[in-house]
Amino acid sequence: MGINLRTLLEPETITLEELSGKIIALDAYNMIYQFLASIRMKDGRPLTDDNENVVSHLMGLLSRTSNLLKTGIKPVFVFDGVPHPLKESTITYRIMRKKEAMEEWKKALSAGDMERARSKAQQTSHFTHEMVRETKHVIELMGIPLVQAPSDGEAQASLMTAKGEVDATGSQDFDSLLFGSTTLIRNITMSGRRKMPGKHHYKTVNIEKIRLPELLKTHEITHEQLVDMAILIGTDFNEGIKGIGPKKSLKLIKKHGKLEEIMVETGYEIEHFQEIRNIFLNPMASDDYELIWKKPQIERLVELYVEGHQFKESTIKKYIEKIEASKPAHRQIRLDFF
Repeated sequence: MGINLRTLLEPETITLEELSGKIIALDAYNMIYQFLASIRMKDGRPLTDDNENVVSHLMGLLSRTSNLLKTGIKPVFVFDGVPHPLKESTITYRIMRKKEAMEEWKKALSAGDMERARSKAQQTSHFTHEMVRETKHVIELMGIPLVQAPSDGEAQASLMTAKGEVDATGSQDFDSLLFGSTTLIRNITMSGRRKMPGKHHYKTVNIEKIRLPELLKTHEITHEQLVDMAILIGTDFNEGIKGIGPKKSLKLIKKHGKLEEIMVETGYEIEHFQEIRNIFLNPMASDDYELIWKKPQIERLVELYVEGHQFKESTIKKYIEKIEASKPAHRQIRLDFF
């Protein structure tokens, strides 16, 4: 879900090729949910193998990642750990929304409305423990490093970016900026022409680069003030104040300086705000990982997809060829890029 800071941002549109040679820490759950939502049949059902196992995530993982590798990008997949207790209400809400969407999907199917059925089905995606296990296995077979975060994967990826261990965080959520990621790349695995949900027209989705230092400089605020603004708006850890969006929160923080002063002057009350601040400003992260890219195990990859899940060998080999043709990625960073 995350927080929407869109109205405060001026993202730079870039091409995939401009990321060649860069190490990108990808928010794995964020990325996999994209695949589970988008790779579906006409009636909204996810792609499955002959044994009715969902394989939408495996198809997306292989096709999109092989494209990144061929372009010369060095991806790192970062996985969520145990969610923070303050995130419980958000998780409960998401589960409820998925159940509601499932009922709406069934109704749309009964009415023969395939367009609505597919739209509602995309909101029912869930990532099982077995799917997580197999996703990690495929990543390892592709020779790509993965990092297990102790809590929020986005926090781990953002801290790795802030420390300069990777060049950018790859995620759809703007929360990466709150966690301190100096560079956020959005739409890295979903750029191109996309159909609008529930509509009969398409739009072009571009890859976006957002720099935290430029955001702070543009609005003349600090990282701490950005986090306070987010707490006012509402995060995955709190509901926020009704009626306050990005622009109003900016006005309040510019006038009063920090959240405590805003609450005193306005009478707003936000529980656990100090703890929520700390979640973003001092992200929980692990140092137990190595960023080492290994030679992909091609034969085992083909076996997993073709024999294990009945994918067509001709389809899989198309992506395997991209992995084998991967450009050597260099660690050099263009100063004008970051």
